[in-house]
Amino acid sequence: MTFDLDALGLHPVRIPMRHRFRQVDHRDAVLIEGPAGWGEFSPFPEYPAEVAARWLAAALEAACVGLPEPKRDRIAVNVTVPAVDPDTARRLVRASKARTAKVKVAEPGQTEGDDLARLEAVREALGPDGKLRVDANAAWDVPTAEERIRHMAVYGLEYVEQPVATIEEMRRLRREVDVPLAADELIRRLPDPLVVAEQEAADVVVLKVQPLGGPRRALEVAQRCGLPVVVSSALETSVGMAAGVAVAAALPDLPYACGLGTVSLLASDVVADPLEPCDGYVEVRRPVPDPAALERLRPDDATAAGLIERLRSAGEVLT
Repeated sequence: MTFDLDALGLHPVRIPMRHRFRQVDHRDAVLIEGPAGWGEFSPFPEYPAEVAARWLAAALEAACVGLPEPKRDRIAVNVTVPAVDPDTARRLVRASKARTAKVKVAEPGQTEGDDLARLEAVREALGPDGKLRVDANAAWDVPTAEERIRHMAVYGLEYVEQPVATIEEMRRLRREVDVPLAADELIRRLPDPLVVAEQEAADVVVLKVQPLGGPRRALEVAQRCGLPVVVSSALETSVGMAAGVAVAAALPDLPYACGLGTVSLLASDVVADPLEPCDGYVEVRRPVPDPAALERLRPDDATAAGLIERLRSAGEVLT
């Protein structure tokens, strides 16, 4: 892909979070206005330019090429429950009306007891027929994962997302537990994600459009892996979320609820009509940023300049 950043509209924003998530309390992004619409560049702050370049590739694809054509008009989504107290977890699930919940566990500074209390509250809110999945963000080693999954399994787990870090650890753990395992970080960090399927290291593949480098790359990974797919967000605004929704809508099969209901974790949004779920579903559409919101959410000049500079550094890697 060839591109000229100076020919595109670049709009830096900073948005507070309703709850601390992934150890961040706000999201920084640069929204890109191009000939095919809007894209979003919002890598997490710890990512170097070499990693952030994939996020920029995804944003440029959305802004300059466009999004895939949909095969469906709405997507079932899970409610995402951060590492919050049980009462807050219960309230989030009930308010969402979703029938699937993904619960963050293994948060630094919290205990297994905190995780189990949160899971108990979520199971109570979902009822016996709701689906419950957990995400450990590769925080455990294999023995710890075995023990924790065994304790959590009493609440009825649909799957555990990235409990351990490496492909060998995932293979070992998969032989020891009955709960299905989903690969997230492995998919976007391996040079060839197909290895996850070839080595039987996971039962489910989690796809995130920005970390993978764009909608069409995500669809290619889904096709090559040959495993059930869950499309998830990378904690984007509605602009970035639209790319994930488009990928989920373009897949031939979508057996699991997707992780595309996280716009509600932001305290504000860049559009007037956010891509928030209604009764557990997100509509397949592409909202356009509101100029007043872009102005309101623009950070101070020094922060805005830093975000643009980070985008340009990622662009140098791409070129």
